[in-house]
This record gives sequence, structure tokens and C-alpha cells, in this order.
Amino acid sequence: MTGVEAISNGVPVFQKPETRNAATTLTWMAVILGSLFLGITLLAMTYHVEANAAGHPTVIAGIASQVFSGPLVFLFPVFQIATLGILTLSAETSYADFPRLASLLARDKFLPSLFGFRGDRLAFSVGIVFLSVLASLLLVAFQGNTNALINLFAVGVFMSFTLSQAGMVLHWWRLRAQHKAWRRSMIINGVGAVTTLLVALVISSMKFLDGAWIVVLLIPLLVLMFLGISRHYQHVARERTSDIPIHPRDIHHRFVVPIEGLDRAAIQSLAYARSLSRQVTAVHVAIDGDEANRVRAAWNEWQWHLKEDEETHLLVIESPYRSLTRPLLAYIDTIHERHPDDTLTIILPEFVVAHWWEYLLHNQTAFRLKAALLFRPGIVVTDVPQHLRDRPERKR
Repeated sequence: MTGVEAISNGVPVFQKPETRNAATTLTWMAVILGSLFLGITLLAMTYHVEANAAGHPTVIAGIASQVFSGPLVFLFPVFQIATLGILTLSAETSYADFPRLASLLARDKFLPSLFGFRGDRLAFSVGIVFLSVLASLLLVAFQGNTNALINLFAVGVFMSFTLSQAGMVLHWWRLRAQHKAWRRSMIINGVGAVTTLLVALVISSMKFLDGAWIVVLLIPLLVLMFLGISRHYQHVARERTSDIPIHPRDIHHRFVVPIEGLDRAAIQSLAYARSLSRQVTAVHVAIDGDEANRVRAAWNEWQWHLKEDEETHLLVIESPYRSLTRPLLAYIDTIHERHPDDTLTIILPEFVVAHWWEYLLHNQTAFRLKAALLFRPGIVVTDVPQHLRDRPERKR
């Protein structure tokens, strides 16, 4: 019943009008919580039940053992099982609301955008996985000691309440010209902020060395992290640019197709480039002289199938130091400097293999080229996938 933050975080999922339905739910939740608190207090005083330092039994279990006595003793295990169910639902609240809250922060650019993506089950999968990993690390670090973990929970909850109430005070102050009852609302939220702040300070000071220091240190670091992420996205939005023209009529294509030999993959890549532009250059980095001669002979034979007006050329670059990527990158930079008004596109054939470990045997040069060209603005890299014939079909 203390999960009132679940209501505030879940306002968008309420039926219309969302704010009124959420306020009604929160009001009933507060009434039920107050009634339960008063009832448990009266029962504890009546039956003289006090907290056990060892935690066994709990105060609630001690009251239940006194109430369900005599002919009602069979209700005690039912009560314990019901308590277990309530605690289980309470634990699920975090997995329902933290991913949604993280998605809202990601939408406002205070968290990475991947927290806002929905998975196949229409849930925020990244937030769920992140929360699971973080909860597991806390359990391992504190060796499953709930007495130590409760300090983190208490400080975090009351600090969150303080910040949210203070935010509402600022909210009502900004709307003072539009709402007549802004003073009453601001006073209510102000009293709540001061009260929760006092509780947070008491718990932080009394339980600082017992684990509360983690939350005290973590909250400012989280705020700095949020601000840093927001500044990064703002910087990217301001500085994001490209040398590629905006209007399609201003784009003039020029293609470079690195080839190892004139095989089927190279011919398909050349055909794809020729379908978009007549200015296509095939580049072969020659490490071995005999291999370069074989590529030239195959190219001359293939040239008979082309039209005379197609500007498709073969360039053989000698590489005496047996380097593949460095001469090719130097040539790409030269072409880009000579033709600054053209959009230079690099066509890279890439094998699609059947097993993940086979990727270690293929596409290494293409991967290095893509990684190097990523930092060269104005150059487009296009992958032409080459599927193997014996690749098993995916089951539907």
C-alpha cells in the first residue's frame, strides 16, 4: 500500500479523464492505507505485540497469531499466504512502473532512447532487463539482508516524495495566475515536502553507515547523469549534419565498389551500383601480381556485356606492403576531395552465413572498412547481402 508512486507514474494508462480517475484511485488508496495503519496500531497496543529484533515473527504475524486463535487458528496460514501474495504483487509494481517511468525520461532525452522502445510483448523490455540486473546486483552485494536493503528503500522513497512534492509547489507557483486555489494546493504540497524531507534526513543520518549512504550519494550522481545525457542529445541535435544535399535533384551519385575478384558477389554489387548511376568504379587492391592480372583479364571479358556509354572502370591499386584497407581508404579520400559535389557511395558485398561462428571467417575487411568510413562525413556505405545457397531456411 505504500506504492503511491505507481499511481502517479501510471496516470497515462488510466481511462479518460486520466487525472480525475488517478486522483480518485489515489484518494481511496490513502483512505485504505490510513485505516490499515490505525487498525494495526490498535491491535498491536491491545495484544501488546512488539517488534522482534530478529524479525521472527514479524509484527503482522504476531498480531495474526493473537487474533486467529481458538477455532479460527486455521486462518493463520491463510493469512500468511495472503500476505505472501500481497508482497509478490508489491514486488511486481517496480517491473510495471519503472520501465514506464524510464520510457518517459527517455522520451524527454534524460535517458538513452533505447529505454523508450517496446519489445515484441508491447512492454519496455530494456527497462525490465535493466531493473532485473540492478536488483540482482543489490541482492548479491547485501547478501540478501532485507534489514540492510530497507534503508535504501526508505531513503529513496522519502527523497522521491520530497522531490515530487517540491516539484508540485513549483508547479502551483507557475500556475498562480490561472488557478484560484493555487495557494491551498501549494501549502498542502509544501507541508508534504517539508515532512518527507525531515523523515528522509532522520533516516539518512541514523542509517547512513548501514547503507543509506548509497542512496545519498547516488541521487546527485543520477541527476548529473540525466543532465549529461540531456546535454548530449541537445548537442547532437544542434550539430548533426551531413554533406549530403537535402533535395533529391541535387544528389549526384558516384559509386566505388571494392572487389576481391570478379565473382558473382562482385558482379551483383556492380549491377546494383550501375542501376543507380553510370559513374561506377570497381577497385581491386593488388597484393599479388598474378591475381591482379587474372582480375584484369576477367574484367576485359566482362566489359563486352556493357554499353559503350556506361562509365564503369576497373582500378587496380598496387599494395607492396600487403595492406588492403589503407590504399583503399586513401583512394576514397582522394575521390571525395576531387568531387565534393558528388555523393560518394561505397558498395560492400557482405556474406550472410548460416551460423554465428562463421562470421569470424568472413566479412572482416568489410567490417574494417565500415568502421573507418563511419568517421568520414559525406560518404555513404551500402551493404549488399550475399546469401549462401545452402543456408537453411528459417522456420515459420
